[in-house]
Amino acid sequence: MRIDAHQHFWIYDAVKDAWITDEMAVLQRNFMPTDLAPVLKANQIDGVIAVQADQSLQETQFLVDLSTMYAMIKAVVGWVDLQSPTLHEQLNHFRQFPIIKGFRHIVEAESDPDFLLRDAVQGGIEKLTEYGYTYDLLVKPIHYPAALSCVRNNPEQQFILDHMAKPNIKDKAFEDWAQFIDELGRLPNVACKISGLATESDWENWELVDFAPYIQHAVRSFGKDRLLFGSDWPVCYLAASYEEVIAIVENNLVDFTSAELNGFWGENAKRIYKF
Repeated sequence: MRIDAHQHFWIYDAVKDAWITDEMAVLQRNFMPTDLAPVLKANQIDGVIAVQADQSLQETQFLVDLSTMYAMIKAVVGWVDLQSPTLHEQLNHFRQFPIIKGFRHIVEAESDPDFLLRDAVQGGIEKLTEYGYTYDLLVKPIHYPAALSCVRNNPEQQFILDHMAKPNIKDKAFEDWAQFIDELGRLPNVACKISGLATESDWENWELVDFAPYIQHAVRSFGKDRLLFGSDWPVCYLAASYEEVIAIVENNLVDFTSAELNGFWGENAKRIYKF
């Protein structure tokens, strides 16, 4: 089974989706399972993990509701308020939906470099561990030190790094990112999605070779059994088609056995997200 471990759905609203600026006009419309289905079929992808794009409980329920109508959705990574005193009630509510495998917060939008180390956030992650949920890490460079500490502080929690921690491929920045990936990869409770790379490059002028040092470094750091494929559809359309996203990855899967390729394209996602 081939799984896209990272994509989004939304009914576009200019207020709710204010992060979609005019520079991203291609995304200023609805993106629903009926839009994605032919893309998946054309690329021989059997299912997806739908990941939250809006930080609200309504967003989590929206993805759950879609999963009841579209069999392509194999798992949901939703949102809960990790800092809320009612987190326990939120998790109790969502545990009735087994399609939900984990949660995420858009930490990259937080100006506080130590957001992940706040007492309330740490307490929230401890609750996720208690309930058996995964936690997707979406961070920028300012959050790297806190992310490392957060993972070390929670050795029983399964973390999944989104978009390879968003390396600045456009400017060919490498060393600081590579050091972070090295350190994170040494921690056994973290997996890594090879996803979202085209949008970190020059949207108009990228080449396949631009991504090689980043992907190959992630493979060395995490090993092949902790890597997952994600398209970041439809955000990828800012810089690449779905087919180009696959080409970016396929071009750099060197020295993978058949079993390792099966893992990367789906079995690792099934094991790590437990579906």
